[in-house]
Amino acid sequence: MADADQSSADSSAGAGAAPASDRSVERATLIGTLAHLWPYIWPGDRADLKMRVVWSVVLLLIAKVATMTVPFTFKWAIDALTGTGSAPVQSSNWQLWLIASPLIMTGSYGALRVLMAILTQWRDGIFARVAMHAVRKLAFITFVHMHELSLRFHLERKTGGLTRVLERGRTGIETIVRMVILQLLPTIVEVSLLMVVLLWKFDWRYLVATLLTVVVFMYYTYIATEWRIEIRRKMNESDTDANTKAIDSLLNYETVKYFGAEAREAARYDRSMEGYERASVKTYTSLAVLNTGQAVIFTAGLTGTMLMCALGVRSGHNTVGDFVMVNAMMIQLYQPLNFMGMLYREIKQAIIDIEKMFVVLSQKPEVRDVAGAKPLIVTSGHVRFDNVRFSYDPERPILKGLSFEVPAGKTVAIVGPSGAGKSTISRLLFRLYDVSGGQILIDGQDIRNVTQESLRAAIGMVPQDTVLFNDTIRYNIRYGRWGASDAEVEEAAQLAQIDRFIKLSPMGYETQVGERGLKLSGGEKQRVAIARTVLKAPPILLLDEATSALDSHTEHEIQGALERVSRNRTSLVIAHRLSTIVGADEIIVLDQGRIAERGTHSKLLSTGGLYASMWNRQREAEEAREKLARIDDENEAPNRVPPAVDETLPTPAAAE
Repeated sequence: MADADQSSADSSAGAGAAPASDRSVERATLIGTLAHLWPYIWPGDRADLKMRVVWSVVLLLIAKVATMTVPFTFKWAIDALTGTGSAPVQSSNWQLWLIASPLIMTGSYGALRVLMAILTQWRDGIFARVAMHAVRKLAFITFVHMHELSLRFHLERKTGGLTRVLERGRTGIETIVRMVILQLLPTIVEVSLLMVVLLWKFDWRYLVATLLTVVVFMYYTYIATEWRIEIRRKMNESDTDANTKAIDSLLNYETVKYFGAEAREAARYDRSMEGYERASVKTYTSLAVLNTGQAVIFTAGLTGTMLMCALGVRSGHNTVGDFVMVNAMMIQLYQPLNFMGMLYREIKQAIIDIEKMFVVLSQKPEVRDVAGAKPLIVTSGHVRFDNVRFSYDPERPILKGLSFEVPAGKTVAIVGPSGAGKSTISRLLFRLYDVSGGQILIDGQDIRNVTQESLRAAIGMVPQDTVLFNDTIRYNIRYGRWGASDAEVEEAAQLAQIDRFIKLSPMGYETQVGERGLKLSGGEKQRVAIARTVLKAPPILLLDEATSALDSHTEHEIQGALERVSRNRTSLVIAHRLSTIVGADEIIVLDQGRIAERGTHSKLLSTGGLYASMWNRQREAEEAREKLARIDDENEAPNRVPPAVDETLPTPAAAE
């Protein structure tokens, strides 16, 4: 078969690049891609890998010379058997030569084929380390770069699509290196040697016939493969769509269960797979067309050259050995040519996949360290927002000249209605985005002028939605400070009041938390988040609505742990439930990106403004919930089974 399409659909338009980038990817060329890859194939700091490339090329040339010699041994053996042409016959002892020469030539034929196979496999083995080094190096660089890209980039991409870009880019590098160096280049060398041999041993007619066969064969393969690529693209788009839907649905497993949407999710997935099925059928059908056309074209060329040689044998210009040699050379050429359709398609798709990886690499991080950035030096932890302006979209400003301070060792709370810009403040302080105007200072240092690593090392974050790694509790707590000892991890767990739960678990600190920590309750996840922040021991603490998703009882327990953690630390608290920040040194009320009110809890209540209104609404809602709970308890009371009376003891009435 010419085009091994049984392999899975592993390439498609990636979901991680913008349309403009996709258009640039479509214009990618083999030469341009190889130019991108060359520094990784020929690394300047690895002399050993360079020598492997050199030896691979040497072995390639030797193997192809051996390949071209094989048909000659076939010819010599035939001529020796028929006693014509180059058969070595001497006047004396000619019977011995007649027997020995065919045996020698036949043995040489087998030895050369073995040598050809050994050299080819040796070359592949030597070059494998070069190829996989390039794959590993580029995948590592891309992975690191993805982490350097801004939060905006990741919010605009689907995780499934982005990981597919990395996966396909990695596969594409391997494909390009393997196909071009180990298949395309050897095929070009072999065709070139064949043309030289035909011109040397025969005449120009054989050269023209073979060259015409190769050109027509390649042109037909190009046309048919271009047609098939469009079919493959549709198949791969359906595959990507189905993959994205599957990942999205499985990540939201609980939501699917909550709404009984299993059938709907399955139907969405099946619709994508239906398109994949239709395109797959067309792919296999088109493969049959490609194979048939290739076979017809090559058979016509093979028949033509053999007819010319047969006429030469009849006229005495050629021997039977020549006839066999032409057939062997053409059949030998057919094998690499037969894979040209697959080779072209795979190389083209690999180019697209690799270029998509390079498109990601070409994305400039939105937040970068300035030249000469120095580490942040925290002396007291004083935080200051000075006329800070910011917008995700230029037409919709979020923060409009925000100015406030968080004194060292004090707690400042940020409250306000949804959309006021509360969470944006935490993202700006962490430098997930840079301010559009104004500045954020820590101990007088503009955070844009210090290294991101030192800035984030100085701030501890307990987020509203704690997402844990699918690993053990110990791993997730130690994530706060990777070099911490087991004793320090367990001490942090005690301070976060999660050690009792851990000890009750059969696996203890080695308990697996599941995907995104779904095996733990909301309160348990928050305690793990607090524990890893305790372990980090930062001078500045940022609490972004850390208890808003918890029930009142759990919130009270978590709040106690947070107060212990934030003691003697500069703390910025972004709160939804106002009851959690009544003890803050200052409360700042945001409204539409501006400070509407500020002061202590009692002061803000006395002014009767926005804060007082929010407080009253939350209190009314809380009282309503408590009232409903009491009513439920009263309604259930008559239905409760009274406790069993121990008849061996006297009742109060009997005692009287």
